Amino acid sequence: MESSPTMGIIETHHDVLSRRLPGDRLDELAVHQGQFHQVVIGSDRVVCFARTEAAAVRLPARAAVLRALAGLDLGFRTPRPLSESGCRATDEPPYLVLSRIPGAPLKDDAFDSPEVAEAVATQYATLLSGLAAAANDEKVRAVLPLAPEGEWQEFGAGVRAELFPLMSDSGRERAERELTALDALPRLTAAVVHGDPGGENVLWETSGGVPRLSGVVDWDEVTVGDPAEDLAAVGASYGEELLGRVLTLGGWAGTEMAGRIAAIRGTFALQQAFSAQRDGDEEELADGLTGYR
Repeated sequence: MESSPTMGIIETHHDVLSRRLPGDRLDELAVHQGQFHQVVIGSDRVVCFARTEAAAVRLPARAAVLRALAGLDLGFRTPRPLSESGCRATDEPPYLVLSRIPGAPLKDDAFDSPEVAEAVATQYATLLSGLAAAANDEKVRAVLPLAPEGEWQEFGAGVRAELFPLMSDSGRERAERELTALDALPRLTAAVVHGDPGGENVLWETSGGVPRLSGVVDWDEVTVGDPAEDLAAVGASYGEELLGRVLTLGGWAGTEMAGRIAAIRGTFALQQAFSAQRDGDEEELADGLTGYR
């Protein structure tokens, strides 16, 4: 997630926030904007407002997934749904109240220290290894969606049908190259896949000058699928050096995994734009298509 440029959401939803974040000073709250939600951060809970009607429709399913995750022993904290009454109310905006995970995203200069970089890589390897192990649990596979057959081919067909008309000729050529790289990807259900375990979605606390992973948020696109998706997100957030170390520590180093990571990472902007197109989110659509117009 990235910081919202305005605090207008607090003014717009003042009454809801006053009720759902009792004891917090609304003018001191942080606001973040993700692809699907605007999130207001309170002292011990957060309120997620759906950005689009499509995202609002998905809120009950999102709450159900988070409840399922909270019941699993993944080795780290995930947000727990505290209220979803706003999802059904006719006189309120669609929203979800979640427990707040303590900690903050890593800062850009965190990797200036080799000790910190190694600690982060080690903990990412542990995190992703744990998600891979969790996929072997029948209880996990029963509550989380499996990656569908033909997922990438269906995605490519959708991009060509819905996004190609919005692109320049050179943009379509670039997109076609990126989509072609997906065609050879196998369907895997080898790990619990978060979808974007980097940037703003993995939270850390500092102990003795070293970051300690405190929890993972924003599970909107969780599936049981290919671990290369999460590894691609780590590389996109923190660079090739840290990704390489995570691959080595996790035992994933090899040309096959590297090829899947590269193919998936190459379509991140298209994935953002396609989701935005389906949700009617013009801001996210324009951002995702920046390099294709």
